[in-house]
Amino acid sequence: MLRLSRMMHFGIFTILAAGAQEMQVEPKRYDCYRANSPVQVDGKLDDRAWRAAEWTTDFVDIEGSAKPLPRFRTRAKILWDDEYLYIGAELEEPEVKATLTKHDSVIFHDNDFEVFLKPKGDSSGYFEFEINALNTGWDLYLNKPYREGGKADNSWEIPGLKTAVAISGTLNDPSDKDKGWTVEMAFPWSAFASRLPVTRPGIGEEWRLNFSRVEWKAGQAKEDNWVWSPQGLINMHVPEHWGYLRFRGQR
Repeated sequence: MLRLSRMMHFGIFTILAAGAQEMQVEPKRYDCYRANSPVQVDGKLDDRAWRAAEWTTDFVDIEGSAKPLPRFRTRAKILWDDEYLYIGAELEEPEVKATLTKHDSVIFHDNDFEVFLKPKGDSSGYFEFEINALNTGWDLYLNKPYREGGKADNSWEIPGLKTAVAISGTLNDPSDKDKGWTVEMAFPWSAFASRLPVTRPGIGEEWRLNFSRVEWKAGQAKEDNWVWSPQGLINMHVPEHWGYLRFRGQR
């Protein structure tokens, strides 16, 4: 009989089974182009710069092809310029809802969108940001993955961060059917320097990146975890399974 233990890992439940093998998955890749015009962070993703950026592939279950496809579509776009890394996401959702309004709440207790970013390939540290449909955020830094004894540093804040959410429908109103919500984020390059010696990347440089969407279903004891690049196991905190973000020049 396998011995199972269940641990909470800030935004994801990890199920460990003695002797179980992780599914091997090929990390996805995204070419991040320099913005060709200004980006207004209003949550709408309708700027000319965004129209020139390609969508990621649709999100899949965190474990990959062994599990059914998500019920709702999720996809993202990424851009950069001299000042910011821009991330936009589109989340199909027939009932947009959120309850948490305090910064640095445990945002994944709501349906949410999450960013995991590892700028330096030679460092074990990485960054996480979660946001809900109320535009409430949670930012944290991890010196290394939890399974290696890493500690979450909630004191890290993102100076100069810009975020916005746009809802296609009505928030917290189950009487109608919504289309979903979009989120837009601008991370200043300077925001990471208090934890890692990060500077604006050069053209051709690669970072590790993944996105996660936590979705709760009524009557379901566990949350669904949908991601861009599948992890092969129920744990976002395995950076070597994240996708690759390659910085490119202007198109």
